[in-house]
Amino acid sequence: MKKNEQMLHCTRRRKEMSMNWPDTPFNMVLVEPSIPPNTGNISRLCAATGSVLHLIEPLGFDLSERRLRRAGLDYWKSVKLHIWPNFDTFLQNNPGGQKWFFSTGGTQNFFEVEYTPGDYLIFGNETVGLPDELLAQHKENSCNIPIQLDHVRSLNLSNCAAIALYEALRQTGLN
Repeated sequence: MKKNEQMLHCTRRRKEMSMNWPDTPFNMVLVEPSIPPNTGNISRLCAATGSVLHLIEPLGFDLSERRLRRAGLDYWKSVKLHIWPNFDTFLQNNPGGQKWFFSTGGTQNFFEVEYTPGDYLIFGNETVGLPDELLAQHKENSCNIPIQLDHVRSLNLSNCAAIALYEALRQTGLN
């Protein structure tokens, strides 16, 4: 039996689905995240998909915080993690790859964007989202996940990250 083939708390075996994983991973970028479980869940998503996680400071928590570790479970060792002191430093050190900015104020339906492996999917803080000036500078690359605004203000950050990443993966080779 392969490592992790059997579920931890039951006898049922897991099945790995066939997938054309991209040679160049996608990049998940969280700008000033403040809720540890969201970042932990996104770290687990990155480990599961081979994506790179970029955290832009300041963070609203300590990376050793129990709630963060719990949400990421024991997957943190499988996460390719980069921490940047600010967004400008992140941009300077990551000049390649298309940058896609996700926001409820985004101008493009995220389904209509053409993703390429190596792209950066950028998400803002859970409370205020991405800064307005950042969205204004990158208006042509601002994406919106459709929701019914008369029912909710927004989706949970970790849900948005998963929705966006799997759409990018679907477009680039999910089989």
